[in-house]
Amino acid sequence: MGAENSKPSSEVKQHVFSSDHPYSFSNELVGSLEKNTFTDSARSRQQELQYQERLTAELEKLREQETQNFSKFSETLSTETPQSDEPSLVEKIQDVTSSSSTLAEKQRQKDMSRDSVTKEIEQLKAKLEQRKKLEQADADVTKAKEAVVSCLRTHDRRPLDCWKEVETFKQEVGRLEKEFVQKTIR
Repeated sequence: MGAENSKPSSEVKQHVFSSDHPYSFSNELVGSLEKNTFTDSARSRQQELQYQERLTAELEKLREQETQNFSKFSETLSTETPQSDEPSLVEKIQDVTSSSSTLAEKQRQKDMSRDSVTKEIEQLKAKLEQRKKLEQADADVTKAKEAVVSCLRTHDRRPLDCWKEVETFKQEVGRLEKEFVQKTIR
């Protein structure tokens, strides 16, 4: 006990079999082995290529199937199902007992369709584009901002060395704020 290690050794042990009889191989076998250039690495590369080809083919099949599913579902979503114009008895009772604002909202929701919502979204986008009138930043503020950025880039390990540029930037922004306040007060 204790003569062997508790962990297996990392050394690979080779087993050598010895035979009492001499080996004899046919010349055809030796010749075919010598002519064969197909090594283990070549076999593994070929097998890897086969795996990749199968995987690519399967992925293409899945992509095609998903494309077909997507087109099928988009067609079913785009076609609107006609609903009956005649309301049910429950809806009639709810209409009689509800307020006019509730009825208006219900009618608006009923009139909504995919196309009408898309048109409404486009109209809202157009309104937003008309409202976008951003003023260009002041040249002095832009120059001060660029000075701060370049200082921070040159002193990336010591950003506290850029305090002068930061103070100049703060002064320029403060000046713009004062001008804005004066414009809004008048």
